[in-house]
Amino acid sequence: MKYNKTLIIAEAGVNHNGDINLAKRLIEVASEAGADFVKFQTFVAKNCISKNAKKAEYQLQTTDENQSQLDMVKKLELSKQDHEILIEHCKKFNIKFLSTAFDLESIDLLVKFDIEIFKIPSGELTNLPYLKKIASFNKNIILSTGMATLGEIEKVLDILVQNGTQRDKIIILHCNTEYPTPFEDVNLRAMQTLKKAFCLPVGYSDHTLGITIPIAAVAMGACVIEKHFTLDKSMQGPDHQASLEPEELKAMIKSIRELEQAFGDGIKIPSKSESKNKVIARKSLVAKKAIKKGECFSEENLTTKRPGDGICAMEYDKYLGKIASREYAEDELIDE
Repeated sequence: MKYNKTLIIAEAGVNHNGDINLAKRLIEVASEAGADFVKFQTFVAKNCISKNAKKAEYQLQTTDENQSQLDMVKKLELSKQDHEILIEHCKKFNIKFLSTAFDLESIDLLVKFDIEIFKIPSGELTNLPYLKKIASFNKNIILSTGMATLGEIEKVLDILVQNGTQRDKIIILHCNTEYPTPFEDVNLRAMQTLKKAFCLPVGYSDHTLGITIPIAAVAMGACVIEKHFTLDKSMQGPDHQASLEPEELKAMIKSIRELEQAFGDGIKIPSKSESKNKVIARKSLVAKKAIKKGECFSEENLTTKRPGDGICAMEYDKYLGKIASREYAEDELIDE
């Protein structure tokens, strides 16, 4: 799986709050911001969450504390028809549709829609039946690794490859699953550790507040950036507060695209834009004061000054002791 630029996934997730019109608007926002993919979440709540499952601390802060995780998530399900509507809406707005499946039934649904990439979320890294099923389709895979150790990630990669997925179809995302992630827990250098350990492309799934960290991740080599976004952080729901609002999403993508232009090819030579400044910024050999014909160039009468269109100032030592073949006025370029 190769791209000629950073792949930017705008994570709508469940920030549609179960409203198809809100989901369509999220697609439009992601497209306007310049994202490559807009990603939702595909699940049948009863298939992946038990009645006894508790909410995460961050979910308790933004939803009804008396409501179970199952009841909360059930309201956020997207039906098959919803998926069809959203996929068509993505085509209309020239952005690719992506969704994360959270159960086996949902994997089958996404396969029917022939999605380009399977996104494996951090919470499914230890779900063997899930991993084996996804691997069997030999699709491109983006693998989030929040809460995981190197050993666990290695085991997942082995399972995926052993069950049908070509290794070169996998991209690993460094991730921290706290919403929002404290800056001191981001550990961006772990992204480089993953690349070295597994010799696979790496990216970053971000849950920090703001846009600084994903931009830094691109500077450190991330080939994929995934970031939650919403229409309004103050909306009720589990993920809104740790998401970007539309203008922030647009600013993040703009900054990443500008950063990509700055990478260059790594060859250290003068750029086309700066070459014209050589004559202005560099220095030449210049008469420090008036010099008579036949006089020796010395530290008393020879100096270096702008502009740089004469004899390079690096030749200074070579001229000391030489005889001037003509007269020079003060500040005149030496030309012999």
